[in-house]
Amino acid sequence: MSELLLELFSEEIPARMQKRAGEDLVRLVTDALKQAGVEGKNARAYTTPRRLALVIDGLPEKTPDVKEERKGPKVGAPQQAIDGFLRAAGLSSIDEATVQEDKKGAFYVAVTEKKGRATADVIAEIVPAIARAFPWPKSMRWGAGTLRWVRPLHSILCILGGKVVPFEVDGIKSGDKTRGHRFMSSAEFAVKDFTDYDMKLFDAKVVLDPAKRANFIHEGAKALASAEGLTLVEDEALLHEVAGLVEWPVPLIGFIDDEFMSVPQEVLTSTMRANQKYFALHDAHGKLAPRFIVVANLEAEDGGKAIVNGNERVLRARFADARFLWDQDRKQTLTSRLPKLKEVVFHAKLGTVHDKAMRIGKLAEALAPFVPGADAEKARVAGELAKADLTSQMVYEFPELQGLMGAYYARNDGLGDDIADAIAEHYSPLGPSDDVPSTPLGKVVALADKIDTLAGFWAIDEKPTGSKDPYALRRAALGVIRIVLETGLRIRLLSFTGADLLSFFADRLKVYLRDRGARHDLVDAVFALEGQDDLVLIVKRVEALSDFLSTEDGANLLAGYKRAVNILRIEEKKDGQSYDAAPDAKLLAEPEEKALAAAIETAAKDAKAAVAKEDFAAAMSALANLRAPVDAFFDKVTVNADDAAVRANRLKLLAQIRAALHEVADFSKVEG
Repeated sequence: MSELLLELFSEEIPARMQKRAGEDLVRLVTDALKQAGVEGKNARAYTTPRRLALVIDGLPEKTPDVKEERKGPKVGAPQQAIDGFLRAAGLSSIDEATVQEDKKGAFYVAVTEKKGRATADVIAEIVPAIARAFPWPKSMRWGAGTLRWVRPLHSILCILGGKVVPFEVDGIKSGDKTRGHRFMSSAEFAVKDFTDYDMKLFDAKVVLDPAKRANFIHEGAKALASAEGLTLVEDEALLHEVAGLVEWPVPLIGFIDDEFMSVPQEVLTSTMRANQKYFALHDAHGKLAPRFIVVANLEAEDGGKAIVNGNERVLRARFADARFLWDQDRKQTLTSRLPKLKEVVFHAKLGTVHDKAMRIGKLAEALAPFVPGADAEKARVAGELAKADLTSQMVYEFPELQGLMGAYYARNDGLGDDIADAIAEHYSPLGPSDDVPSTPLGKVVALADKIDTLAGFWAIDEKPTGSKDPYALRRAALGVIRIVLETGLRIRLLSFTGADLLSFFADRLKVYLRDRGARHDLVDAVFALEGQDDLVLIVKRVEALSDFLSTEDGANLLAGYKRAVNILRIEEKKDGQSYDAAPDAKLLAEPEEKALAAAIETAAKDAKAAVAKEDFAAAMSALANLRAPVDAFFDKVTVNADDAAVRANRLKLLAQIRAALHEVADFSKVEG
């Protein structure tokens, strides 16, 4: 068994493409090998800015021998058929074929054996083909060559079992040599296997594994921050991006001029992150510290002083631009920005962002009474201004700051912290791990924004289909559900949405509750009741129903209910009528049906009263009292009596069981 080591060495590969490129290389090579009958073990890829490497262990020396059988004509067939068979099978005479028999008689079979090929020969064929068809998002040609690669390809290292696999790609011959760091290691060097390759690259100032580079950056940055009494602002995405920009990471700490610290810290961190790939630091109070971490790609002789100075100069220019935008934006109020929103189309069928802003304001005003502590007039103002910062220069430059900049501008306009906080929070929650708004006005405006979006797209019939959800409507619905449930808001959704949209909320609620261990059929059972649009009450019903059905009484009562409903369904269909009317007490002859009628009357009354008080546990407890009389009724009483009037009366009694249980849920939706 042999190890394959492949390296494609090029100019700098964009960091955003490296992870996918490694995955594609593993997939393409292993699939091609499998197709040739070769399988290895532990295939893995490594990427740096200048190289794409692949290692596969346990490859055989050659592909397996293959024995093929081709069925021919029957023995005694016309010579023309036999000659055609010989040509197709590559045989010179019929004597080279064997004879086999089946139910239909004897027939000729050509048996051919194909010897396995050297795995190196297979690799020499598939690597050039993969290189020419590699699925880079963007690629280029250079010089007089025809190969398209992400950046100019310089060399190819390909070793199988310590020996070079010879092939050529666009004039580049494979070999056993590679290069180290662009500046700190100049000479080529040969390697014999992956261990040798990894160690020699490290000696040549290249950390091959991107996870190790990320760890070096993280630990080095934390150490520099700690030495200054500061804390590194964790940023996983930036960490991995920077790891894709350097081969030999060297974290350095720089200074931010105090004159820029008056600019909102989100602006400064966005500038550092987006434009310069710097890490931010916090002081002991959790505020942005006047320091930053830059990751160099080499060990400088002066300890990095010149690198830090250069980056400080660049950052000063960036911050000066940001401060200019900040100062210019504050010359206009948020209210004065509203007319500009008329120039921004939200959707061709739903009008402009200004139209949406006005709708949000009206809806927020209507929702405010349902959120304790929310002022309706302030909710309207916050709703109308929530999108106004979209016309600011700062948000144009840094779209990720929308909402946050609106909050800063609102405070600058003297609108108060409550309106400012509502503007800052109205996009929340952005995802399942994001926090819901913490302020009353923030909850109101966030709900108004999301409900308006959902109602609008429902109105123009732009609903999610399958896996397609271009307007993130599932996320909007989940956001509404989370805000309502996690803050206990009592809102009747049908007052603000249509029945069709309510069913969409039901589907999203099932997903939300399922992730927390609830059964989807119980959600269906509650939603099936008329007028169920209070999410908090729905969840309380589902929880009580789940607890009830987990008991012996609940499970047995469910079985009795299903038996009653099945009989009713069959008999009502056969008779062409409903038996929902109250039973006649004079026709109750058997003691078991009298006891059941009395139990149903008491249980239904108690359950209805408990539901009115939103005490669903008590409602379930009341229904549990039906278990014994229902069991006794089915044990002792024949529903389909010979007397038509008695039969009808007993069917009405079964309908009363159904009606009693439907006080809390539609048990027909419950599985099991």
